[in-house]
Amino acid sequence: MPDKKFFENLSGKGKAIGVLTSGGDAQGMNAAVRAVVRMGIYVEAKVYFIYEGYQGMVDGGDNIVEVTWESVSSILQVGGTVIGSARCKAFRTREGRLKAACNLVKCGITNLCVIGGDGSLTGANLFREEWNGLLEELAQNGEIEKGAIKKYAYLNIVGMVGSIDNDFCGTDMTIGTDSALHRIIEVVDAIMTTAQSHQRTFVLEVMGRHCGYLALVSALACGADYVFIPEYPPEEGWEDHMCSRLSENRARKKRLNIIIVAEGAIDCHNQPITSEQVKDLVVQRLGYDTRVTILGHVQRGGTPSAFDRILASRMGVEAVLALLEGTPETPACVVSLSGNQAVRLPLMECVQMTQDVQKAMDGKRFSDAVQLRGRSFENNLNTYKLLSTKRTAADLPKTNFNVAVLNVGAPAAGMNAAVRSAVRIGITEGHKMFAVTDGFEGFSRGLIKEISWGDVGGWTGQGGSILGTKRALPGKYLEKIAEQMRTHNINALLVIGGFEAFDGCLQLFEARPRFEEFCIPICIVPATISNNVPGTDLSIGADTSLNAIVETCDRIKLSASGTKRRVFIIETMGGYCGYLANMGALAAGADAAYIFEEKFDIRELQANVEHLTEKMKTSIQRGLVLRNENSSENYTTDFIYQLYSEEGKGVFDCRKNVLGHMQQGGAPSPFDRNFGTKISAKAVLWLSKKLKECYRRACWKY
Repeated sequence: MPDKKFFENLSGKGKAIGVLTSGGDAQGMNAAVRAVVRMGIYVEAKVYFIYEGYQGMVDGGDNIVEVTWESVSSILQVGGTVIGSARCKAFRTREGRLKAACNLVKCGITNLCVIGGDGSLTGANLFREEWNGLLEELAQNGEIEKGAIKKYAYLNIVGMVGSIDNDFCGTDMTIGTDSALHRIIEVVDAIMTTAQSHQRTFVLEVMGRHCGYLALVSALACGADYVFIPEYPPEEGWEDHMCSRLSENRARKKRLNIIIVAEGAIDCHNQPITSEQVKDLVVQRLGYDTRVTILGHVQRGGTPSAFDRILASRMGVEAVLALLEGTPETPACVVSLSGNQAVRLPLMECVQMTQDVQKAMDGKRFSDAVQLRGRSFENNLNTYKLLSTKRTAADLPKTNFNVAVLNVGAPAAGMNAAVRSAVRIGITEGHKMFAVTDGFEGFSRGLIKEISWGDVGGWTGQGGSILGTKRALPGKYLEKIAEQMRTHNINALLVIGGFEAFDGCLQLFEARPRFEEFCIPICIVPATISNNVPGTDLSIGADTSLNAIVETCDRIKLSASGTKRRVFIIETMGGYCGYLANMGALAAGADAAYIFEEKFDIRELQANVEHLTEKMKTSIQRGLVLRNENSSENYTTDFIYQLYSEEGKGVFDCRKNVLGHMQQGGAPSPFDRNFGTKISAKAVLWLSKKLKECYRRACWKY
């Protein structure tokens, strides 16, 4: 159950909240709707669905319906929006907004949560500004009582951005973007196998009429040869440059080329660049067998990813809190993602920034457009440029530094993307890069070899650890590792792994007084599905694992919907960290999650059994419980299964499922590919900086 202390000063009694989705649909909108409804009901407010967006608000009647807790059951995993979305010309007129205000007042709704794009949110803000005038006009016309003007004196507006294009300024990610990236990367991975077989070039067109985020991040996540986006058009003579890069890659024995084109791609004269135009150019200039694939609305469809479900759920809760805390003086706000936190920002400031991007592109101020998109977009672009173009030996700086890269601990999806990024950025910085096989144990045995730019081609989308990884710590190999570092003249160390990597690097640090070889820059890149490395919100691999858990839970819930009156108990990995169980429960809509960090006893187990017993009397006759593998020494998965089976006898039956190592496997998610690539690039740039500042000086000895 939620911590009541957190919400003790918040009450929604006497308040009514309306929730609507408007504009284009996006995966995760249903998770946002569900969060608004359940959070609103939890704080004792009335919550209403407004069907078909603003059109439903204008039409009123059956389009505005009060909902219950059960109304939003089983919608978390559904794509699109269950309450519908429609473009509404009527709402753009004052007459239409007058009808909408009348319909809201009839239901007592003075708090509005709008999930949509910048156009939908701008319309909501205008509605808020006109609210008093609209009520006065309605009273004069006799459509509402005069007392209603005072009773419903102001309208609170909170926005959430649902857009697969990630085209709204002020937020790192919009609802639906991550799911759209999943659809794109699934297609790219499938295309790569056929392209490799026939030595083909594929031109993929993705959505993004005014924003190149999907094209850019998918290019980064699959290691595309070339990308076209509206914010950063290619320079004059791009045709020669692109053909040159494609032929260079083929010369390095790469059997395929991938080119990604945003649907709104333009050249530096603001003229469109189309996928067909790119294909024709490749065929004419290079004679390569080339195909075009236009993904279209596939990107909008399908099940929302774990990231989108969690993002939308957190935003929905924050939106309700913002509505409850709103006053007549509070400006309309939009709930955004900053780093890993849900924050509130002034709505119209963000809308203005979003519109400024288009103005900058129209005025050919493309560097301004990139900056206005935000730091995350700019970082993605800079990282892609560094990783996609191999500079000639004459253009590379020469540092005479050797940097070793190794994986430590259990494999995590995204490790290979991190290694690829590290190797290529290191080479660009002028270093010699060395790959260590099998972690610290392999290091001690001399399993070290120089690795080149081409050696890591195609690694981004591969799961597991190509370099090999072991859990062994360096403590018992210190002398041998120091000897190998002397032999290969290793000047810096990049360790990619989980808590074992953290612990291992700590051992190297503590051994510095005894071994001068360890007095070098050492950097850890967190990569573990458990997400238990200190000092970071997220680790490489955790998102892929979470998606595997959520996908399994979705299938299990479907199984339970057929048999009815069944409770599933799922054991997740994670060691002593409850991240996977907790976030998996949130993303899958579980009834309970047992984690190591939050102690539980027999009374809580009994309370959950009673909750499930009551639930079986409703229309939702199934249960889902997640347990972190080390959440309790005594309350094991078997114990909980037997307790639930016994106490629920005659009401529901139980099944248990231990997910095991399926959580570690599979191709990395787009998030993990992108995160691994960017964080590893940043790590190598930090190592380079430290090497130049104080290589083997006293600063590394303590």
